[in-house]
Amino acid sequence: MSQCVRVAEKAFDYRVPLIVVGAGAAGLVAALSAHEAGEEVIVLERDPLPRGSTALSAGLIPAAATRWQSAAGISDTPQLFASDILRKAHDEPDAIIVDHVARLAGPTIEWLADRHGLNFSVIEDFSYPGHSARRMHGLASRSGEELIDALRAAAEACEIPVICDAHVTTLFADDTNRVLGLAFARPDGTLEEIGCDRLILACNGYGGNRTLVAQHIPSLSEATYFGHAGNQGDALLWGQSLGAATRHLGGHQGHGSVAHPAGILISWATITEGGFQVNIRGERFSNEAKGYSEQAAEVLKQPDGLAWTVFDARIAAITRQFEDFRRAEAMGAVVTAESPAHLAARINLPEDRFVSTFGKVEACKRGEASDAFDRDFSGSQPLSAPLCAVRVTGALFHTQGGLVIDTSARVLNPDGFALPNLYAAGGAACGVSGNDASGYLSGNGLLTAVTLGRTAGATRARAISAEPPAGAGASIDSCNVAIQSGST
Repeated sequence: MSQCVRVAEKAFDYRVPLIVVGAGAAGLVAALSAHEAGEEVIVLERDPLPRGSTALSAGLIPAAATRWQSAAGISDTPQLFASDILRKAHDEPDAIIVDHVARLAGPTIEWLADRHGLNFSVIEDFSYPGHSARRMHGLASRSGEELIDALRAAAEACEIPVICDAHVTTLFADDTNRVLGLAFARPDGTLEEIGCDRLILACNGYGGNRTLVAQHIPSLSEATYFGHAGNQGDALLWGQSLGAATRHLGGHQGHGSVAHPAGILISWATITEGGFQVNIRGERFSNEAKGYSEQAAEVLKQPDGLAWTVFDARIAAITRQFEDFRRAEAMGAVVTAESPAHLAARINLPEDRFVSTFGKVEACKRGEASDAFDRDFSGSQPLSAPLCAVRVTGALFHTQGGLVIDTSARVLNPDGFALPNLYAAGGAACGVSGNDASGYLSGNGLLTAVTLGRTAGATRARAISAEPPAGAGASIDSCNVAIQSGST
């Protein structure tokens, strides 16, 4: 159990200027950023290898005004991106933080590409709900595993120590809330204690802690948890022990399309390109197009907490760019058929009801009917044989609320003053999704992971805001950054 111990002073086994707790995307980007700024850093990771929630994701980072968008003829701006985030989250997030991450996302992934060799490209062939432009960027396999492996390789190339099998259990702090150091446990039970000048918490949220989920997200207290088991709320609990402010603890990312029982994420392109969902009675039950995050709870309300995602071969071809979907096909999770009646028989749905539901969806696409759930099907292509279906359930992926930070990623107390030397990034920090699932805009998790990771790593007691990079491989200090001092 994580704890915070108060001490006036303490001797440590050794000390380093900066410790990063967590080797997911947020932690590794923070370490790369700090290393580039000339700060000695080590990363502590509780697992045998860096994986975290990043490895379980599709590895997609939304960013505006990038060179990949420009090459694809996609018009976008950070301002448009920020307005999309705020609109989806009902204007609940801190607009200053939203502006910061929206502006910094593009320069950050261009920096990762130029300085560390991550070969990003933009998804051009379908749109994600709530995004006004096609701005999702990923590596070739469109998998979080490839992203985390690339970031780990970048850290190794920079000779940044990443200590694995290191479970941080205790923070030591003085009575001014300055973190003096920490203790971590090895698998054999031995403890090591390290002192530090500053600490970055990049160990995600509390999605793996059933008690905290029941407290803050009761609607998903019994849901499948599809995040990393190590997300036990350590950052939240440590921060609260140190007097940090918290915000939007009900915020989270769910997903309404996790293949069951395979446990594989099925891309929401199956819906946005014209697919739909039915329950085991063969009936639609919601407006699927609102977003995959809020759809998790809708699916879980259905009999047995299950649904079928229905699409066709054209959509499957688009979705096949994702490694997860290819794995689902290889495992036999994707069922195909030549007609709605044949599909109903193959997936054991009431034929008459499913065929009727299918017909109503297609009528909406032709403009011959209005959807009972107010989904706008205009512009959606009709589904044609061969048809496809995947049995899915709803799941909790990760939490979005957390420690309140400023644009330096410094953790703040309830009065808005920064704690002496504590920073947070990714799921450890309050994100930009507001206080419930409906506020989650696709990619918000990795957005705050990489931008706040870069911010926390590059700054000690100052905030940065991004402008377009000065050139290939430009460091954050050469990107025309604006420096501001003091607390927000």
